[in-house]
Amino acid sequence: MAVRTQTASADNLAVELSQRQYRTLWGDVWLRFRRHTLAIIGIVALSLLGLGVVAGPLVYTVDPEYSFIVDDIDSINQPPSWQYPLGTDDLGRDTLARNLFGGRISIAVGIVAMLVAITFGTLVGILSGYFRRLDNPFMRFTDLMLALPSLPLLLVIIMLFRDSLKASLGPELGIFLLVVFVIGVLGWMPTARVVRGAVLSIKEKEFVEAAISVGTREHSILWQHILPNVLSPIIVSATLGVASAILTESALSFLGLGFPSNVPTWGRLLFENKDFITQNPWLVIWPGLFISLTILSINFIGDGLRDALDPRQRR
Repeated sequence: MAVRTQTASADNLAVELSQRQYRTLWGDVWLRFRRHTLAIIGIVALSLLGLGVVAGPLVYTVDPEYSFIVDDIDSINQPPSWQYPLGTDDLGRDTLARNLFGGRISIAVGIVAMLVAITFGTLVGILSGYFRRLDNPFMRFTDLMLALPSLPLLLVIIMLFRDSLKASLGPELGIFLLVVFVIGVLGWMPTARVVRGAVLSIKEKEFVEAAISVGTREHSILWQHILPNVLSPIIVSATLGVASAILTESALSFLGLGFPSNVPTWGRLLFENKDFITQNPWLVIWPGLFISLTILSINFIGDGLRDALDPRQRR
């Protein structure tokens, strides 16, 4: 009986050791991430919103600029109903179609602006943290950019360049490129500081010193050893950067300096319908709700990733 017990214990130990042998960093990250309830809720909500704005216009094929006044004069400012799921605006246009179309642009602005900010911030952070001669000038430039008021600077830049870009690239593409570039260029500083701090710690590790001692080139060390080990803060900054970019674009559109009136982003819908909030509050509630849900979901995902990627929580 004792022999069987010892054999069973040895088998269990072997199974446990084999499971530990095949553990990976990203496997442990996923195990910790899926225990974060709010992060899972955020993924579900963001997936539903993304699916709605991408596939929704393919299913709900109403033209967002079509006015139902042509068919029915009473279609102005209609509340939500079976015929108009989210109601209509003051010109008889379908609110659901406009929110679905606007969601595509708002989310696209958030993602592209985040990529611009993350790329520039990661480059500055890695170079500043690894090369001592670049640390002081790069960080002082970062402090200078942080000291600038972002929103007034955004307004000034867009007012100066939007007309010329509209004339050369068209009203939609020109404003899109201008908005994402300006938001990205003015949003890279937090990422640069976080990445620099991580690089300062990682470049003192033994594997980096070993790579230097065997004559590995500096660009290979940065690409193969430094960058993979700072992906955790970059990923967290990327998730939070999307939410910040969407909120900034919404603020610009609400102030009337974003996309033109025939491009219904969520912020533009708030700007256009703010005068009808007492007569038809649904026109403001829906785009505001979609903006809030998107940003809240992304923040929940960012919190979950931050906890899951924390090496101190890895067992």
